[in-house]
This record gives sequence, structure tokens and C-alpha cells, in this order.
Amino acid sequence: MLDLKLLNARIRTVDDRHPRARTLGVLSGRIVGLDDAVRHLPARTTLDCRDAVVVPGFGDAHNHMAWFGQSLDELDLSEATTPARIHDAVARRAAALPADAWIVGSGYDDTVLGAHPHRTDLDRAGGGRPVWLKHRSGHMCAVSSEVLRRAGVLDGTAVVPDGGVVVRDEAGVPTGLLQERAQSLVTDLVMPYPVGELADALGRASAVYASEGLTHVVEAGIGTGLIGRSPVEAAAYQLARERGTLRTRVELMVASDNLHALRAHPDDGITTGIDLGLRSGFGDDWLRLGPMKIWLDGSLIGRTAAVSEPFCGHDHTSSVLQDGPERMHRLVVDAHRAGWRVAAHAIGDSAVDLALDAFAEAQRVLPRPDVRHRIEHSGVVRPDQLDRYAELGVVPVPQAHFLYAVGDTMAEALGPARLPWLYRHRSFLDRGLRVPGSSDRPVAPGAPLLGMQSMVERLSRAGVVLGPDERVTAEQALRAYTLDAAWASHDEDRRGSLTPGKYADFVILSDDPVGIDSSRIGAIDVLATFVAGACVHGADTIADLTAVNGPLPTTASSRPHARSTT
Repeated sequence: MLDLKLLNARIRTVDDRHPRARTLGVLSGRIVGLDDAVRHLPARTTLDCRDAVVVPGFGDAHNHMAWFGQSLDELDLSEATTPARIHDAVARRAAALPADAWIVGSGYDDTVLGAHPHRTDLDRAGGGRPVWLKHRSGHMCAVSSEVLRRAGVLDGTAVVPDGGVVVRDEAGVPTGLLQERAQSLVTDLVMPYPVGELADALGRASAVYASEGLTHVVEAGIGTGLIGRSPVEAAAYQLARERGTLRTRVELMVASDNLHALRAHPDDGITTGIDLGLRSGFGDDWLRLGPMKIWLDGSLIGRTAAVSEPFCGHDHTSSVLQDGPERMHRLVVDAHRAGWRVAAHAIGDSAVDLALDAFAEAQRVLPRPDVRHRIEHSGVVRPDQLDRYAELGVVPVPQAHFLYAVGDTMAEALGPARLPWLYRHRSFLDRGLRVPGSSDRPVAPGAPLLGMQSMVERLSRAGVVLGPDERVTAEQALRAYTLDAAWASHDEDRRGSLTPGKYADFVILSDDPVGIDSSRIGAIDVLATFVAGACVHGADTIADLTAVNGPLPTTASSRPHARSTT
């Protein structure tokens, strides 16, 4: 007897061998058959979908789950369009807090405001409290004088780490803007966060993700480092899982700041890693270690990406490499030798060159066929770099919805000659590469359907088509957020399509993202989300909209499954 059977559904399987179906059967958390193979089998629960659309569960190949979850409790500055609105929001929050409390906000964009918040304005708005406002890119922040004082910036005792910038005015006075690794001057004052607090944040984020149809996400950097929340951050994910609040399968990138020298047998060739020699693939299909995250450059939004030619309006390249290029190159090679898949953060074309060169040397030193190293963002990719991606089998991980969220300012920074290089997609497909869907949330909104619409349309907020030759079809966009996202994690044999034997991770939608006008894709409703055959979102909705025979399973199995991933 089946656990669950879907009837009368418009099923897009994303499996070329059986692309469309009307019936789907689930047993023990896996898909066991389609159409005639299961239509007449009895089931504990039968769900009449009444012509709703069913697609594989969505994956996000690059997001920041803990950061997003925490931001839900912070001052939301993403809609602020003037400095006055920032100041008013800080003042309102200050009025509700004790005199010594921190005021933390996130999501401001200087390109919208016209400038970064200045510390003197934050001093007035916050009443002298420590104020910490995080830029939407995650690569910089604006703080009040009290934060600078506590960090030792004002008295000159602060040690600014390599790859960090404390911005000063023409008189040499700090403005309150901290770029890249200089942000550690603030985070060292408040981190590490308690594991329980982080687990709460993950639960909040996971509920949002399930409501958007996400069944698998890749957390792009845990532990110490630019994005990490705690040296024991993985424990927060374990706790959220034990509590039952982790509704989404999660793959954890480990930030390279966590790497250290290891004493292993010489035959192993492992000189650098994390304790016990753990590497990509350790864990199970609900929670496991993914690639090693290595930051190479900065942000395109903040004009700190490593580009070969100056940004428009700048008379010099303002790029900020996170460390010395030789050391970062060696780090990539060492992580490869230690058995990690590597995810290199490279936005500017110069950083892309650095990543490609390091991957090429890594394969020369120790060939690892089909390892699927990645370049996160791949934001500015020259034509001559495209073939190198293909030759090395490197996975590009761009974020299409950036084009809408912040594409206008990116286009302004690059100018018309380089605009075709921006967050490419079709050029990668044309060379036989696979492009997984991803958001970089909370840098940009993370709903997969919004991302798919941006892949197809490539419209900026101002209505400009950015790189029309890089547009893809709606079917290719759906594949990016399903099968190609699974492939990037070496999971294509377990998820990403509605194929018998794979996990029963699927989404019930109000309309077909492939069959409607592209302008409506982002507005499709996610009626329900299932992980391992259990409804993790929308049980009440589909009970109202469909005929359900039998109790709908709502607790996904999280029992570990033995596995190994290269």
C-alpha cells in the first residue's frame, strides 16, 4: 500500500524520459511510480489535486539561512529610499529599547539612498546607543560612534584585518563605514551567537523557505569568517533538526577561515582541513557538509569586486581581495587535496581568473574527475573565460534575481561595454554547463519563482533588459531550480526530478511556470510543499482546495541515510 497518491495533477517531472504525468505514488519518503504504475494501487492517503501543477521541490544553491533568519528579527531597511527614513527607523527602534541596547538593522542600499549612513547621524538617531546597520550585500556595514569606540577605531587601538577597510573622510576621520573584513571589528563585539538563538533563526527561515517551495538549500558559509555566526554553528542546524523546525534539507558550506593545519599520514596528502578530517559529503540527506567556501573578492553592489578595468565613475580599480592572491590560490589547492569540493566566491572577472587558475592547478596536482568545483556568483565573466569554465568543468552559480533587485546600479557600475558579461546564463548553457538556481538571500529576495522569472526576462527594476542574449526559456529556468540545483550538489540521483526511486520532494502550485506568460511566474502561489512525502507547508490550504482521503502526512522522516559524496 502506498503512503500517498496524487491524482488528477498536472505533473512536470523534469525527467526527459517521462516529462508529464497525472498520477504519482509515494512510499517511505520516495517516489515509487507514475501514472499506470501506481494509478490502481491502494494508498493510505489519496490527494485529488484537481488539475493543480506539481513540480519537483525547489533548490537554492547559494543562500544564507542563519543570516536571513536573524534578519527577520532586525530592523528591516530594505525599503528605505532616503537617509531620513533610515534615521527615523533607527529613532523609532531606539525609543523602544533600553539605553544600553544595540540597534541592529539590515538591508540598506547606498545606491538607493545616495550615500551610506554616517555615524554622526546614527549617533543622533540612536541616542548614543551602539547602532549597527548591515548593507544588503553583506560586504559592508555602517555603525555609530559608540560601536567604533568599543572596537578601538576612535582611539587607534583597533587592528584592521587584511582585506578590510575602515572608510575615512578627507580629513582622515572615520565615517562609520566598514568594508569587507573590517566588519569583524563589529562582529567580534557580539559574536558568537548562542546556538539556541541561531536555531530559532533557522526555524524562522525554514518556515519561509517551505512556504516558497524550497526543499533543499545550500548555506553559503558557516563558522568563523565573513558570514559565519559561531565557530560551533553546525550545532545550531543539528538543534533545529532535533526540534523539528528544520523543514528543508540543508547542505552546509564551511567557511575557509575554519581551515587549519592538520597532522595526517604523509600518504594522505592532507595538510589543511577541519578537525577529524571531515570534508564534503559528511552527514546525511537532511544535513551534511557541502563545499569549502573561499572568498576571493568583494561585492559588485559595493564596488569592491575584483575587476580588471575600473568601475565607471572610478579612476582606479576599487576592488578588495579578501587576502593575498598567492595565499588564496594555495588555499583552493589545499582544500581540493583534502577532499573538499570548493566554492570560490568570485564576482569580478579578475577574481574569476584567480579561481579558474587555482582550479586548474588543483586538478594538475591531484586529478579528481567530476568534482564539480564552483564559482559562486560569477558576476562579471568575460567572453574568453567561458570556455575555461567548460574545460575545467566548473559550476557557475549566478543569481538571476539580482538583475531585478540591484541590476540598475550594477549596469551603471559596469557600463554598456561590459553589460553583456553580467550574471550570464545562456552562455554557460551553450557550452554544456549546468547553472543551478540560487538567490544569495537575504542580499536579494529568495523566492525561487521570482528567480525563474528573472532568468527568463532579465528585467531590471527600471524595466531595462540586462543582457538579452543571456535569457533562457521557462523550462530551463525550472530545471535550474530543480535538477540542475541537485546536480551541483552531486544529488541528481536522489532529487531534482520526479523520478521513481528519488525522494518525494515536490511542490503543488496554482499554475504552471512553464505554461504561462513570463510576467506572471513570480506571482504563482505555492499551495503546498512536501519533503520526503510529508507536507511541510500548506496542509490546511490543500485540505480546503482538494479532496483528501486519509490523514495527510505532515512529519518528514529525518532518519540518517548512509551516503558518500565526492
